[in-house]
Amino acid sequence: MNRLRVTPGPVLTLAALAVLWLTTRALMLWLLVHSGARLLGGGSVTREVWRLYFHWYGVLAHGSFPVHDTLWQYPPGAGAVLLAPGLLPGLTYFEAFVALTLALDALTAAALLRAGARPGRSLLGAAVWTGGLPLLLHMPLARYDVQVTALAVLSLLASARSPRAGGVLGALGALVKVWPALVLLGTPRGRPTRTAWAWGAWAGVASLAVLAALFTHPLSFLREQGGRGVQIESLGGTALNLARHFGWPGRARYQYGAMEMTGPHVHAVATASLALTAVSFGLLVLWRVRARRWSEATPYDAALSAVLLFTVTSRVISPQYMIWLIGLAAVCLTSRHTGQRPVAVLILLASALSTVAYPMYYREVIDGSWAGCLLMLSRNGLLTAAAVLSFVRLWRSTRPPTGKPVPRTQPRPGFDRLPERALSAS
Repeated sequence: MNRLRVTPGPVLTLAALAVLWLTTRALMLWLLVHSGARLLGGGSVTREVWRLYFHWYGVLAHGSFPVHDTLWQYPPGAGAVLLAPGLLPGLTYFEAFVALTLALDALTAAALLRAGARPGRSLLGAAVWTGGLPLLLHMPLARYDVQVTALAVLSLLASARSPRAGGVLGALGALVKVWPALVLLGTPRGRPTRTAWAWGAWAGVASLAVLAALFTHPLSFLREQGGRGVQIESLGGTALNLARHFGWPGRARYQYGAMEMTGPHVHAVATASLALTAVSFGLLVLWRVRARRWSEATPYDAALSAVLLFTVTSRVISPQYMIWLIGLAAVCLTSRHTGQRPVAVLILLASALSTVAYPMYYREVIDGSWAGCLLMLSRNGLLTAAAVLSFVRLWRSTRPPTGKPVPRTQPRPGFDRLPERALSAS
């Protein structure tokens, strides 16, 4: 019988990562308690939970999704996440929300540790999640994006062994915040894709039906989502903020739950962003059609590349979007075959700059000062470079070597345990 031998080296590494997680999360909690400090946003980071999320909790508890609420722009699965803190007795809503967020954070770290500890894998992914999330200070504990990212990470890690589980988890994530549907883009051709996508579709439809039966107005978010403009932290918003220094008369205003640009040509910038998103989707479809080789890392790399492309072309690049990218980069780095290592470095650098912009110097960004513009130009420049580099590396990694025939074998569930030469797909 083959047994997995545990050597002192990996044990020490696992212990070091556990200590790092405990230390950094304790620091994040300390920052959360002292979030009223001016440099930490003056309480603006935590206000979203105890004021906005708690308000929605009250509405949802009465059996309805928020209606005619311009701030409610989330799919119906978000309601289940916002109701979950009510299941923890003896805690305030804020305390329960943070406790559940930490629990999902720990679950994500444990899943990455387990995946990285397998033979031929790497613990670097767990290290990126554990050490990368604190770059965003206490903000991850005051948003529900950790919960969404956990579903996406678990979907990717489960797909290699069980496409059914991967599809279900991806669908549940998509019901909470749409983007986790992209993690199923890179599933290997043939039966794994059919299984993952079919189970994802059925799980999504069944879950939506349950939510529609339990709550009224489950699709009310669509009306408000369509009205969103250009957020000041997006690429378009950064360009408009720079234009203010050259005579553009617009300004930033709070609407639809974010600081957005208002003034001439904003609609044109928003339309351009949507067009770029459509182009990104077309590029991903083209990659899927032209791809010829799959390795164990290809589904992970495809997920990161897709989410990066949709993020940088979005009209909204909120600070919490960095949580998604850190999580997906961490999954990529559990595989030694990934081509996304330099992309992960760019994402970590962008995360650090994002924290400087929000919450530390957000007033500079809102006012459109040179300092604020340069901050956002640097952050968004790193994200754009990461998106381009990620897609180029994904494209190249799945093209057959010049002059060599492409094997016609299809990968099977569990292909991550096969040698690399057996991972090709026609």
